[in-house]
Amino acid sequence: MKINIKRSSFYLGLLASGMMLTTSGCDESWLEPKPLSFYAPENTFNSASGLWGALVACERNMRHEYTGDGPPILTEHIFTEVAIEGTTDKSGPAQDMNLLITPDANLNSVNTNKIGWYWYEGFNGIKYANTVISRIDDPTDYESEAERNHILGTAYFHRALRYYRLTNQFGDVPLLLEEILEPRLDFYSTDREVILRKMKEDLEWAEPWVPEVMDRGQVPKGAIQHLLTKVNLALGEFDDAIASASRLIDGGTHALMTERFGSTGNDPDRNLIWDLHRPENKSLNANTEAILMVMDRLETDGNSGGMSSMRQAVPFWITNINTPNGNRGTIDQPGIEIDHVSRYGRGIGRLRGTWYHQSMIWDDENDLRHAPGNWMDMTDLVYNNPDLIAQGDEYYGQPLQFRNDEGTVLVVDTIRSWFSWPHYKLFIPDPQNIRPNGGHSDWYIFRLAETYLLRAEAYVWKGDMANAAADVNAVRTRAGAAPYGPEEMNIGTILDERARELYYEEPRKTELTRMAYIFANTGIQAYNGKTYSIDNFSEENFLYDRIMEFTDYYNKGVFTRHGDTYTYSPYHVLWPIPANAINTNTQGIINQNKGYSGFENNVPPLTTVDGNHSSTED
Repeated sequence: MKINIKRSSFYLGLLASGMMLTTSGCDESWLEPKPLSFYAPENTFNSASGLWGALVACERNMRHEYTGDGPPILTEHIFTEVAIEGTTDKSGPAQDMNLLITPDANLNSVNTNKIGWYWYEGFNGIKYANTVISRIDDPTDYESEAERNHILGTAYFHRALRYYRLTNQFGDVPLLLEEILEPRLDFYSTDREVILRKMKEDLEWAEPWVPEVMDRGQVPKGAIQHLLTKVNLALGEFDDAIASASRLIDGGTHALMTERFGSTGNDPDRNLIWDLHRPENKSLNANTEAILMVMDRLETDGNSGGMSSMRQAVPFWITNINTPNGNRGTIDQPGIEIDHVSRYGRGIGRLRGTWYHQSMIWDDENDLRHAPGNWMDMTDLVYNNPDLIAQGDEYYGQPLQFRNDEGTVLVVDTIRSWFSWPHYKLFIPDPQNIRPNGGHSDWYIFRLAETYLLRAEAYVWKGDMANAAADVNAVRTRAGAAPYGPEEMNIGTILDERARELYYEEPRKTELTRMAYIFANTGIQAYNGKTYSIDNFSEENFLYDRIMEFTDYYNKGVFTRHGDTYTYSPYHVLWPIPANAINTNTQGIINQNKGYSGFENNVPPLTTVDGNHSSTED
């Protein structure tokens, strides 16, 4: 499992030169090809290396979900019960969902949300993959059929990954299976299940052709099996999900990390969970838990400006917390006696964990994921402003306080500046900034802990609670927590464990919507005693009920310092399709989701992969 930075950098250079003929911007004609140079596809894609170069664009596209300021993965979290948008000093961030989440709103901005990014970049990833799929027989230098099929299987994976995400973010979307060689304005939405069945077919074909061991950052067989498990779950095919997950778990290549390892493995002040999430340990050969990674390295071609994880998800502790004497208690000055900013980063509290994620899910004091040193509470910080010494304020060096003895709140902004966080996951050294934001790091896309939880979920859907408990406990006991009994298993238990294990990794809104679809399509009773129907999916669904059950912000009169109220509605189970994508598609109809303007113009979605209706004409 070595890392081939040189090869990836070479291909990124090719792409930067314009050899990817079909790349395009995401604010206009979202699927229109725009040639960027004199390079022609017949000259670019007539070799196996040219096709691999095209697939590097998919890897880059995948990496950008986690990098930069306000990365898209935040949007996946704030539409669930684990976190809210914490930016409280302006209007625009996704807080008043009923007002702001509309098809014609700004859906692709650091200062609003990244719904639009998922739409446009999802289809960009599909476009890159389709270029390879359509041109798979152009090269004349394949060493074997296996090499051809390996490339094709990898392209199938990237296309399936984007469609898995899109169908659980937006529902019915256009199905594109070939390279688009000329502008088209005649797209129609295809039924979500039809798309997922095609993706399952492609992944099953790809699985035997993709090797088990690949360079880190590339797609190995395990990634095919992991994604296939998710697609099987989305289709309600639970036995197949168990089978595909079991092939990965029992395949011999991957295993949960249960012993200390890597650069921090001998540090007595740290533990296994810390080791697992150190940037320098994630891509080690010794890390058998890693399945699929994105690579972002300092001073390498194609890096993305860093993860900014501390900036995004650490509280804005810098200026908003006073001492009981009324003096400014904290400061983000590096190099001082009590240097918090170098240790924890200059957080702005954009991703604000909910009480559910901070407290409710932590049911075992021995859980290393919530242990001191790995998990930070605000009272673990102390008043560090050196001016307090000159002011004679005795609270210098003492733990931060939320209230004084009279009960007065000492925090100017309780939403943004006072919450706990998983330091072990968010802390990334950032040598380029004296006030660290969170620097460059490889990042997990898939790891085996999630595979266990996916298989556990499949067992729960089947009612096999003993096997479900065994899989959940494989993850829990690795973290030092006590095992659960079969009687404690339900979908809520799975979601709780996912929240403990996969915060800032998983696309949680995607997974919650997938589960909501399963409840609606099967009629299985949820742990809350309710049953759901696909017939009124946008009016009543499991995702909305889950968020209302565990989040104390939405629809309860909670508002920000700027005066914006937190609201949420059942139809947010699916995001709005950007109005520009619909309005520029003048010769076809891309359906809008129920609850949003434009839904009244919908037509029945296509129900076959060849773009036809099976029984209904337009």
